[in-house]
Amino acid sequence: MMTALSVVLMTGSAVAGDTIKQSVTKDYDNYLSDLFVYFHKNPELSLRETNTSARLAKELKAAGFEVTTGVGGTGVVAIMKNGEGPMVMMRADMDGLPVEEKSGLSYASKATQKDPITGNIVPVMHACGHDVHITSLVGTARRMAAMKDKWSGTLMLIGQPAEERVMGAKAMMKDNLWQRFGKPDYALAFHVSSEGEAGIINVSEGSPYAGADSVDIIIHGIGAHGAAPHAGKDPIVLGSQIVLALQTLVSRELSPREPGVVTVGSFHSGTKHNIISDEAHLQLTVRNTNLETRKLLLDGIKRIAVNMGRVAGLPEDKLPEVIVSDESVPPTINNGDLARRLKMTWKANMGDDAVVDIPTRSMGAEDFPAFTTDPAIPSVYFSIGGTPKEAFEAAKAGGPAVPSHHSPLFKITPEPAIESGVTATVYALLDLMAKK
Repeated sequence: MMTALSVVLMTGSAVAGDTIKQSVTKDYDNYLSDLFVYFHKNPELSLRETNTSARLAKELKAAGFEVTTGVGGTGVVAIMKNGEGPMVMMRADMDGLPVEEKSGLSYASKATQKDPITGNIVPVMHACGHDVHITSLVGTARRMAAMKDKWSGTLMLIGQPAEERVMGAKAMMKDNLWQRFGKPDYALAFHVSSEGEAGIINVSEGSPYAGADSVDIIIHGIGAHGAAPHAGKDPIVLGSQIVLALQTLVSRELSPREPGVVTVGSFHSGTKHNIISDEAHLQLTVRNTNLETRKLLLDGIKRIAVNMGRVAGLPEDKLPEVIVSDESVPPTINNGDLARRLKMTWKANMGDDAVVDIPTRSMGAEDFPAFTTDPAIPSVYFSIGGTPKEAFEAAKAGGPAVPSHHSPLFKITPEPAIESGVTATVYALLDLMAKK
């Protein structure tokens, strides 16, 4: 169904659309470009985004928003009330990664920080583009504040910590995010992508990011001498049988057209050549694109592990334990109707060539659905390309490969990514919050 804003813009308001784009470009040239360089040069690790949070809060407050800091740790919530209408949330993640930057950029990060996990001082880099996200959030705040006569409702902008550890969204929700600030009617987010052509919007009606569960299996055995295996119950043999049996979950229980991953990334047991240990520990990552598949895989892992213990003759009080980590996240699933609505709006205002629907090729995960799954909120998570077309052509011709996210070589071209990120977000908000 075509929205009122889309009809107006498609039937003679090209000048207004050009004005928005020109305003975003001008703001980038005069302000946002320097802000991006600041964020890129000063990354901070998950749960340690103190200076990033303070700078983001300062920028949003200067744009006219009512700003609250310290939500879920270092989270930022900025609210602008502008009459009657829906509440719409736009989220940007803030954290960097413990990676030494080798991009060759003149403004490359030289920052270091104490790692909260290891306690070591490590290099820090925005190796996933979160600097683009928070810069774009500021750009969006500035545009929407300047266009209050064009929309009505409540705009909620969120600076989220610890996305890289899939902890920040949960932390903000545990800090009573909706109870304190109101539950949005719609929720939006975007991610810059090194795999996409710079400035191009990629939006899917399905699942742009997988769900991810970290699963531990504790296998109890009965220790014995390596020369007398009959006197014990070997957890290494049992663990090996469990690893092999888990391979049948995706290959034999999941539909061939349904994506899913069960990977055993770690297997630890034993201390010496001639000792049969009394315990083994498996660490798994489990990926899926819908809640039904997630349940099938998690239920299957528990069933296989526990019953293989019974096959091995373990007593009931020594059966394997299956533990699903709190750092798990459900899949990111776009609301189909909302995705189609925004796709139409973006094409109407930014051109047909500015929008694509290319399925993701990985099973990477995001913690954005911690905001949108329970309770359910209609949401769309889209991506903005960050690599020039010429770089892809050069790579195809045998030149250097385009660096992936989390690589020390990672870099994007900020101008088209930020300008498209702000422009697309502003159009989406104007559509969802159009004056009646």
